[in-house]
Amino acid sequence: MPGENLSRDEARERAALLSVDGYEVSLDLRSAVGDQAVGGAPRTFRSVTTIRFRCAEPGATSFADLIAPSVTALSLNGRDLDPGEVFDGTRIALEDLAADNELVVDARCAYSRTGEGMHRFVDPEDGEVYLYTQYEPADSRRVFANFEQPDLKAPFRFEVRAPEGWTVWSNGAGVLTDGVWQFAETKPISTYITAFAAGPYHYVTDSYTRTFDDGTTLEIPLGAMCRKGLAPYFDSDDVFLVTKQGLDFFHEHFDYPYPFGKYDQAFVPEYNLGAMENPGLVTFREEYIFRGKVTQASYEGRANVILHEMAHMWFGDLVTMEWWDDLWLKESFADFMGAFSLVGATRFKDGWITFANRRKAWAYRADQLPSTHPITADIRDLQDAKLNFDGITYAKGASVLKQLVAYVGQDAFLEGARRYFKRNAYGNTRLGDLLSVLEETSGRDLASWARSWLQTAGVNSLTPQVILSSESRITELAIVQEAAESHPELRPHRVAVGLYRRTPEGAVERYARVETDVDGPRTVIAELVGAEAPDLVLVNDDDLTYCKIRFDEGSLDTLRERLGDITDPLARALCWSALWNLTRDALMPARDFLDLVLRFAGRESDIGVLQTLHAWADSALTFYAAPDWRATGERLLAEGALKELRLAEPGSQHQLTWARFFARVASGAADLQLLGGLLEGTAKIDGLDVDQELRWAFLETLAAHGVADETALAAELARDDTASGKRHQVRCLAARPSAAVKAQAWASVVESDTLSNALVEATIAGFGRPSQRELLAPYATKYFDAIERVWADRSIQIGMDVVRGLFPALQDSRETLDATDAWLAAHESAAPALRRLVLEARDDLARGLRGQAVDAAAAG
Repeated sequence: MPGENLSRDEARERAALLSVDGYEVSLDLRSAVGDQAVGGAPRTFRSVTTIRFRCAEPGATSFADLIAPSVTALSLNGRDLDPGEVFDGTRIALEDLAADNELVVDARCAYSRTGEGMHRFVDPEDGEVYLYTQYEPADSRRVFANFEQPDLKAPFRFEVRAPEGWTVWSNGAGVLTDGVWQFAETKPISTYITAFAAGPYHYVTDSYTRTFDDGTTLEIPLGAMCRKGLAPYFDSDDVFLVTKQGLDFFHEHFDYPYPFGKYDQAFVPEYNLGAMENPGLVTFREEYIFRGKVTQASYEGRANVILHEMAHMWFGDLVTMEWWDDLWLKESFADFMGAFSLVGATRFKDGWITFANRRKAWAYRADQLPSTHPITADIRDLQDAKLNFDGITYAKGASVLKQLVAYVGQDAFLEGARRYFKRNAYGNTRLGDLLSVLEETSGRDLASWARSWLQTAGVNSLTPQVILSSESRITELAIVQEAAESHPELRPHRVAVGLYRRTPEGAVERYARVETDVDGPRTVIAELVGAEAPDLVLVNDDDLTYCKIRFDEGSLDTLRERLGDITDPLARALCWSALWNLTRDALMPARDFLDLVLRFAGRESDIGVLQTLHAWADSALTFYAAPDWRATGERLLAEGALKELRLAEPGSQHQLTWARFFARVASGAADLQLLGGLLEGTAKIDGLDVDQELRWAFLETLAAHGVADETALAAELARDDTASGKRHQVRCLAARPSAAVKAQAWASVVESDTLSNALVEATIAGFGRPSQRELLAPYATKYFDAIERVWADRSIQIGMDVVRGLFPALQDSRETLDATDAWLAAHESAAPALRRLVLEARDDLARGLRGQAVDAAAAG
């Protein structure tokens, strides 16, 4: 892995020296089918690349990037080079460059099983082979030779030879001529957003047409694809509906027509990410095709991802950051625009509730880790870049953009975006390029704003202080702003402060709202002086800024008694999020948070919020509850989940959500018996359809408690002999409570590299069960002995999965914390990205121990 790294300094030096005129890439993928090569050698394909580029200093030395088992032939400016002398497995040395150069590389590149580069998947259902590529941040060099950095953009011409009967897709439109797929030349784009998909995909087409004010008409061919086995479940009509709504929305707001021709969307197997914005060929994980009944939150989530990737066509693809330091210039904008367009263009009008409750929770966690960083980050190399696809870059950045819209105004913000696209089309930018146009359109000096919000790390907390008169009127309401000692920046916040009170009918409703600026340690809100005494003060009402909301004691008392009576769903979601942050910060005992969930979650109308509450409740019990109270908490959660399951409207989304939560928390004999009965059909809950996906959810819990054995899981796989079924079975097999099972699962992930990325993920998910802490105890030591070797020997994606997923978080004791500290002290020279992952896990463990201490103290 270290030999594959590229530093920022190297990239800047190369960008100053070289400019690329174009690529011609020819791939022969016919080797994707047929017998595997003998002797354990990797399955490979031929990749021939011609790069035409200029050098600002003739006679200089540079390098091209290629990760491949072998190079057959190399030539530079017509001069043959010895691959053994100039190619080291990751780089091609280029010496004595001319002013104008032509590099030709004929290589054997390897198919991937880790989701990086050219991923090869064999469908267990019918034996069909499917290929797709995934490159970000730097894996196109696994498929063809190139200059792998975002600021060396160029047009690409691709051609592909594929097995007979296959279809091949790339960024441009393709035509099959004499057995060769030839694709239209792309616009100048970065290497990491070039793409291929190839195989017997099920493919559906549509088209989008828009006539602009000047009378010109734009027609975009639309396509959507998935594996043949998923075709019966593929609701392409809804995918196309959201796609067209998004294209309309962005054309209306961006005033720059979609620039990349066609718009295909591929739902592919064993995908590491949610999706990737390759222009003309967006790729998604195929789990967005729903095999069973799901809630509207799942459809909303898919729509959000479709729109997020579409926003990248402008923020990221048309205009690209110069280096990964400014990754936020694409990801933060796409995350913000995903929610902005979701609410503005589709049926999902509550998208900002989901954003406030789910996306920002991700940001708050990331921003309190020791690895937190400014939104404009210091990215030293590609390993740093890989890890910075995180809650800061996505969700905090999007939250800050929402604050920026409130600060400069929506019209000024969108006009700035329009100027940004037109000035920088097909180019690369830094922070200053965006700020300059926003200063033009808003008339505001954004330098200090950017320093506070984009160039410092950490999250502020805002707490109301209320002083009342004897007549129960507000005589002073102030907002106190605090910051962590490690990140002391106090930021300017544009906030709405809402006052809520109980109505005679029993509801809790807002009766006053003021939008104001909060700056410094204490800000008095003069506009609210004289208002009636509130039952609840909500500092960040309407979720305009990025902060942790705190409460005064009176407001907290109201939430403890009346949380479910808050009528506004966004306000309620913000309160839930604030209470979860109090729990994570060891300011509220976990048992108190769980009590709130048990009393009020059943009244939650927003299905996405309810699903998030279930996840938080699970985490509260697993990591923050005092160990000697866990058994009580397990029983209470299971009883509460079953109660709400039986009370839910038959056939409703809420019923399905409570059924999945009950399956997750069930542990007692009666609970397990009910799950088994629902599986076998001997038990029934009116309206609950136990489809295949729900069957696997029930089976995972039964397997984890030793009720469903290997034979039962094999029988279920026979019933669902698909790629999805195989992933479920592998997870269930690893979940069984047996020392031999755990040893086998550990070996298959840590000691072997034969599993695909999807099956590694499934095995890790099944391995660590909260009910099996004692069984997993021996693996704490094994973890620290193995991780440096795993990081060195495996791909960065698998390394991340193992280091994150197998950290002994369930061995939540001072001894585990000490062992983590000992490893960090003894491995100061380990790869920075590896140390970052261990430091993050250590912080989560320490946070959990602090929460457990507070929860234990609450017992009296």
